[in-house]
Amino acid sequence: MKKPDINRLRIAVLHYSCPNVVGGVEEVLRQQTALFHRLGHAVKVIAGMGDVYTDDFPVTINPLFSSMNVSVMKAHQDLIKRGDHVKLDQLTEIMRVELLQALKSYDFLIAHNVMSMAYNLPLAHTVMKVAKSRKISVISWNHDSPHFYPNCLDVYHQDPWNIMRTAFPFINYVCISEQRHEQFTELYNTDVEITVVPDGIEPPDFIQVSKQLQQFIYEQRLYEADLVIIHPARLIPRKNIELGLRVVQSMKKRGVKVRYIVTGSYDPHEPKNVKYYRDLKNMARELDTSREVIFITDYKLNSGDKIIADQKFIRDLYLVADLLFMPSHSEGFGLPLLEAGLLKLPVACSDIPPFKEIGGDYVCTFSNSDDHDSIAEKILRFLEKLATHKLYRKVIEDYACESVYKNCLKPMLMRIIANM
Repeated sequence: MKKPDINRLRIAVLHYSCPNVVGGVEEVLRQQTALFHRLGHAVKVIAGMGDVYTDDFPVTINPLFSSMNVSVMKAHQDLIKRGDHVKLDQLTEIMRVELLQALKSYDFLIAHNVMSMAYNLPLAHTVMKVAKSRKISVISWNHDSPHFYPNCLDVYHQDPWNIMRTAFPFINYVCISEQRHEQFTELYNTDVEITVVPDGIEPPDFIQVSKQLQQFIYEQRLYEADLVIIHPARLIPRKNIELGLRVVQSMKKRGVKVRYIVTGSYDPHEPKNVKYYRDLKNMARELDTSREVIFITDYKLNSGDKIIADQKFIRDLYLVADLLFMPSHSEGFGLPLLEAGLLKLPVACSDIPPFKEIGGDYVCTFSNSDDHDSIAEKILRFLEKLATHKLYRKVIEDYACESVYKNCLKPMLMRIIANM
C-alpha cells in the first residue's frame, strides 16, 4: 500500500458540530481545517450539526453525529435506565456504514472529543470500529473527559461507556496540554503514546487584519521570524533608511531572523528620490539583506496584485510587528510614535527632539552617529526586557496555528505514516 505524501494528505475532521455553532472545539476545528487547506492538504469536515460554512472544502452535516440527536439520546436513556444495548448497536452499525462512506479516499480521520466525551456513545463506538478496521488512520483528539470531574456518573465506568476511558492500540491519541496528558495517562492506565498538540490561534483572524496583509504574512513567513520591524517612511534621504539596512545586517549576523518592512513610496518624478530608492536596493543586496528587507512600494503578492499601503494596511502591520523603527535625521513631529503608543507597539528611534518629546523614557533611543552594531544590540536588549514582547513572541512561536502544525502535529503525522 502506497504511503500518503506528508505534503498532500487527505484529512477528514469529525465533531458533533461545526461552525456556525459557537464553541471552543468548533473554533479549533475551523482553524485546523483552514490551516490544512492553506497548506495544500485535501480536507473535509464531518459534523452532526452546523452549517456548510465555507466553499474552500467539503462540509458534510449528518444529524446522527450530533450530540443532540433524538435517537442518540434515546439510546443513552435505554442504557442508563435499563442497560439495553439494542438501540446503541443499531445506531452504531448505521453510523459505521455512513461514516465509512463519508471517509472514502481519505488518509486520516481526526475525531475531536468523540472518543473522550459522553455526548454520542454510538458515534464513539463507530469511530472505534472504523479505526479497528484499519481502513483509515484515526486520531482521537481529546480536549476533555467527564472522568476529570467529581460529578462523573457511575455508569460511565461501566461497559459500554468505558470506551471513554480505554486506549486502543489502533487509535492515535492527542491531548491539548501537559495537564491533560497527565490526566489521560492516568485515566487510560496504559503506556499508550499520547501526543500533546496545544490549541492554536490564527493571529491574522483574531486581530482581523485585511486579506491582503494575511496573504503578505503567509508569503513572507512573518510568523517564522524572530523580529518583525516596521518603518513607515517615505523613501527620502532624511528618513535614514540606510541605517535600518545596516542594523538588519547586524541582527542577521547575530542569528536573528529579522524582517524589515519599509512601507513608504517615492516620487517617480523626483530624480533624487528615485536614485535614493535604487541606492537602497543596491545596498540591501551588498549587505546580503535582500531577503530580510521588504519595500512595500514594489512588492507584488503571488496573485500578482500590488499592495495598497493605505492607513488600514499600515495599522494592521503595526498589529503584527514587534517594533516600530524610526531612525530619521530630522522630523517636524513624529506621528508614527503616537500610533505605536496607541497600539502598544515598542519603539526604537533616533534621539532627535520631536521623538524625545513624544516618547520620553518609554522608547529606545539611539544617536544616528552610533555604530550600527551597538544600535542593534541596544534594540535587542530593550526588547528582551519587555514582558509583553516576550509573551507575544511565545504566542507566535509556540501557539500560532502554523507553529503548532510544524512543531507538534506534522511530526506526529509523519510518525503515523512511517508506521503504516
